[in-house]
Amino acid sequence: MKQFYTFLSAGVICLMLSIPVQAEAQLVDLPRGSQKAKISQRVGISDITIVYSRPSVNNREIWGKLVPFGMNNLGFGTAKESPWRAGANENTTIKFSDDVTVEGKPLQAGKYGLHMIINPDNTATVIFSNSHQAWGSYFYDPVDDALRVDVSMKDVPHTEQLTYLFTNVDATSTVASLNWEKKQIPFKIGVDVPNVVLTDIRHKLENAPGFQRQTWEQAATYSLNNGGDMEEALGWINGTVEGMFFSEKNFGNLSTKAQILNKLNRTTEADAVMEEALGMATVFETHGYGRQLIGQGKKEKAMEVFKMNAEKHKGEWPVDYGMARAYSAMGNYAAALKHLKIAVDRAPDALNKNAITTNMAKLEKGEDIN
Repeated sequence: MKQFYTFLSAGVICLMLSIPVQAEAQLVDLPRGSQKAKISQRVGISDITIVYSRPSVNNREIWGKLVPFGMNNLGFGTAKESPWRAGANENTTIKFSDDVTVEGKPLQAGKYGLHMIINPDNTATVIFSNSHQAWGSYFYDPVDDALRVDVSMKDVPHTEQLTYLFTNVDATSTVASLNWEKKQIPFKIGVDVPNVVLTDIRHKLENAPGFQRQTWEQAATYSLNNGGDMEEALGWINGTVEGMFFSEKNFGNLSTKAQILNKLNRTTEADAVMEEALGMATVFETHGYGRQLIGQGKKEKAMEVFKMNAEKHKGEWPVDYGMARAYSAMGNYAAALKHLKIAVDRAPDALNKNAITTNMAKLEKGEDIN
């Protein structure tokens, strides 16, 4: 029994001794001199995120001094030659949710360590490294490079704290820039948005969103308007029309099907489907289709559609406005003005009345209102 107590006491002592040792091993979270920052930008449905630390100029000479030119032996770590860490403290990282291009060169989705080689001729090499968890560039290895791109630096107004920015954002690209002191290092990031979106759509159609008709309609419409595979789009829209538990014919999916068939040069089928769609269209859907035809330069067909709308929905808003647009497209401004005078009294609100009044003035000056 005495031996048991001796063993127990020894165990308790060891446990107590281990507690302060573990506590000392845990570092507290303290403020940094170079504060950590994160910036993100979405292009299409793809996210780009940069995480970095922000040193200040603090009256120091930056380029060629604090940030030396070229590759350098930093005197620590495993790297014999290191680029600049493009920030402070641990690796600056950049993450892409989808495949991208950087300065026109392909780069796979993923997270990368971001480094830079600064040159005295106002150029820089931007390095995307598969190694992104190291401290600074002390352990940089060119074997880990996923991509290098060469860019030109620009002169900009003074930026005290190192700052990353996303600028020139458009539908398929953005420019990421490092701004510090009086220099900017920009690199353009491109995204194949239609391909990314269609890949995401295919995934969603196989999961919970795919149990709704509207998902398939949106998929087909996006593919139609963004250069997708028309046979695939036709299959998607056909599923909304018939054959699935949620299928339902309506003007929207039938008119989309007609447009896809036209893209496939199956015009006879497209005309028949559109005829069926118009048979169930509301006054506003028919009006919208007529305007679409005018936009396509199909003035005679638009006139047929607007006349049909006027006969089917006598006296309703906005059939006379539609007739005015049809006659204006044909160059018959007098007939168009006659219908606008009727339409202005039927307009449901001030916004439409004002638009009609503006168009009446255009017609009186001999200008098309479309």
